[in-house]
Amino acid sequence: MAGHSKWAQIKRKKADIDAKRGKAFTKIVKEIAVAAKMGGSDPDGNPRLRTAIDKAKEVNMPADNVKRAIMKGAGELPGSVYEDIIYEGYGPAGVAILIETLTDNKVRTVSEIRHILSKNGGNLGESGCVNWMFEKKGTIFVERSAADEDTLMTIVLEAGAEDMKSDPDDDFEIITAPEMFEPVKAALTANNIAIASSEITMVPKNTVPVEGAAAAQLLRLMDALEDNDDVQNVYANFDMQDQE
Repeated sequence: MAGHSKWAQIKRKKADIDAKRGKAFTKIVKEIAVAAKMGGSDPDGNPRLRTAIDKAKEVNMPADNVKRAIMKGAGELPGSVYEDIIYEGYGPAGVAILIETLTDNKVRTVSEIRHILSKNGGNLGESGCVNWMFEKKGTIFVERSAADEDTLMTIVLEAGAEDMKSDPDDDFEIITAPEMFEPVKAALTANNIAIASSEITMVPKNTVPVEGAAAAQLLRLMDALEDNDDVQNVYANFDMQDQE
């Protein structure tokens, strides 16, 4: 399974646990605040904010939390000022890693990320060293019980999706260009097909095969990065079989 798909599935299985711990709330509140600051408080005219609000709904975040985060981002309430910073580096077996962060203290954040990478067989690289290996895509997951495969494929392809992946052991994964992300989601909603999760993500153009001890170490690294409060998203170009 390709790295972005593999990691996306692992993250989805962790989502309920993270939501119960409140960890998911912290990351989404930051994203909502930054999205509102950069593009305004109206989700109809701010795709980044609209996507962040959808994520909040996926983890059952209370509406009041969402409202306060928007108000903080728009400057209507006091709050921390967060900065978007992308770090690039390498993991075990030379796997390329992109790390998206939102931080109010970049000195702290870079120190923590460098430590996590070095502790788990990776290293921090220069800006631009791996970014070119990825391209931005929309990904939408639909549970297998929510739709017939042939019907779903017809709907999403007609709505402008690029591809749909079907693994018997996992949910359907729909891939779109960024500009077709919202139209495809709208088509699913119009056909009463529930969306399990969706996001704009970075998909690797090519993948690196990883197995055995290196694969286990890589997953520990990805997990440690994801658990950092300043890290919003982690992308990597690995390809591996399921790890026991």
